[in-house]
Amino acid sequence: MRGKPAVVFFAGFVCGLLFLAVLLRQTGTLRTIHASAVPATPQESQTKPELSTRAANPPPAEGPIADGQSLPERPLAERRLIIPVQGVRAEDLRENFNEMRGGHQHEAIDIMAARGTPVLAADEGKVVKLFLSKPGGLTVYQFDASQTYCYYYAHLDRYAPELKEGALLRKGDVLGYVGSSGDASPEAPHLHFAIFELGPERHWWQGAPIDPYGLLAGSPGK
Repeated sequence: MRGKPAVVFFAGFVCGLLFLAVLLRQTGTLRTIHASAVPATPQESQTKPELSTRAANPPPAEGPIADGQSLPERPLAERRLIIPVQGVRAEDLRENFNEMRGGHQHEAIDIMAARGTPVLAADEGKVVKLFLSKPGGLTVYQFDASQTYCYYYAHLDRYAPELKEGALLRKGDVLGYVGSSGDASPEAPHLHFAIFELGPERHWWQGAPIDPYGLLAGSPGK
């Protein structure tokens, strides 16, 4: 019986030491957590990129093109095409894109004018083909600067001097003169003017037709 109190005392002493050790350990762990164990959020730890107010590729200023350069592609309605016959006004134009001609849809506009009236380039771009055909007579095929569209001028009386394939035409340059070559009536000289959107092959003779009337009707002429 005399040894029992000593055992109890020793057990209590050990328990106290264990309690104290646990308490000290917890206190140290809490201090460590508060000091360094809480990570910064990804947003705080990463460097934020600098913002720039400059465009990565600013669009080039619009103006006349030079050899080897191209205007950026943009909707055809924004090209401000000019009426391709000198002296013709917008109110002189007549819509005939959907008329039937010889069993097929016209898909162009006929601009009536006196024989010999200068025919003007409606837009800037290069001459890709000078062609003589039975229906169109003397014709000019001109690609726009982006090679998205083709402008077709037909029934010419003659070409402008020194006009050749590959020549760069500025908007308003004379490329020929109104006539009635091909299957046009000699009593009704006119310019047959067509526009078509080129396919990926960029064939000068092939494309999706576009009605020129609405694109020219707002033009003041030249």
